[in-house]
Amino acid sequence: MVVSFHRPTRVVVDLAAIKENIRAQQPYLAENQTIFAVVKANGYGHGVLAVAKAAKEAGATGFCVATLDEGIELRTAGFTEPIFILGPIDLSGLKWASKYQLSLPVTSLAYLEDLIAQAEQLSLSKDNHLLLHLAIDSGMGRIGFRENQSLQTAISLIEQQANLVWEGIFTHFATADEADRSYWQQQFSRFESVLASLPRQPKYVHVSNSATLLWQKPIGNVIRMGISMYGLNPSGEALQLPVALKPALSLVSALTQVKLVEKGEGIGYGKTYETKASEWIGTVPIGYADGFIRKFQGFSLLVDGYECEIVGRVCMDQLMIRLPKELPLGTEVVIIGKSKDKENSLQDLANYVDTIHYEIACLISARVPRVYVEES
Repeated sequence: MVVSFHRPTRVVVDLAAIKENIRAQQPYLAENQTIFAVVKANGYGHGVLAVAKAAKEAGATGFCVATLDEGIELRTAGFTEPIFILGPIDLSGLKWASKYQLSLPVTSLAYLEDLIAQAEQLSLSKDNHLLLHLAIDSGMGRIGFRENQSLQTAISLIEQQANLVWEGIFTHFATADEADRSYWQQQFSRFESVLASLPRQPKYVHVSNSATLLWQKPIGNVIRMGISMYGLNPSGEALQLPVALKPALSLVSALTQVKLVEKGEGIGYGKTYETKASEWIGTVPIGYADGFIRKFQGFSLLVDGYECEIVGRVCMDQLMIRLPKELPLGTEVVIIGKSKDKENSLQDLANYVDTIHYEIACLISARVPRVYVEES
């Protein structure tokens, strides 16, 4: 997708905030624990390479991504730290995982058997073996081993292969961001039982996400720090943060047209809004192709400290807002962020469309430029 630099709509990412958020959470780590920055999905929409660099400068010693291609992007950009791929890959990509030394998840015995068959067809050198992490389904119901016998068989198979290295084991908690700890405790106990059954401990045990670090009992020697690194509360608004975090992302644009529209005129597709009096209407160049979906009709953007309601349907590339008065072309419009004494947070947008702030950040499309500052 072409990045649209020649319009005023842009994401502004405060890299200093990301660094401060990481450092603020470091006191929660045990002596043997380290932070791996989760930068999947283009760094949760913030921009993967800039975020990874900032995280490394703040003390992260590795990275977690979702896909093989995301890992390759980091490697080809010059990052030499360990990189964990959290989702299973198409086995046709094994040669790239080997070449770039990207750690792969093994999610089942059948998947491992197919992986071994594929690996046998590759000429892997001693320095380009495959690094494997066994995924445990402790209660998420998504990926990973559930039966201990299959897990033990998988370990034995890996140990028999000269070109495979059992490097890690991991799971993922489903409810670490909730006040009720009962299911988290159940998953925790299951994973502890798995660890106790292992013939040896692999190099990496990674279990704890942002929510586990902040509210539960962080275990393992790697903390997968994701949403909290970006300054967002993992629980949304359910739990109070024990440490101050600063949101790193703002989304801003500007007025490209301002006009006085007479009473009774329709605004936007379907004429879903009709002016109630003579109204100043401003046009803003952002729409659902940028990830700002049509459900945001009625939400208020911030212009010069005023709350300005989106009137009419959000279009593919533009939307219209009702202004309190005539304002100059080029006046800044804040979609996410602060304008004088007002603020729209990612959580505010998420609440409006009944979702989570993760989704709002990740929805912002590649068409919107990411601009980086260090303001904190």
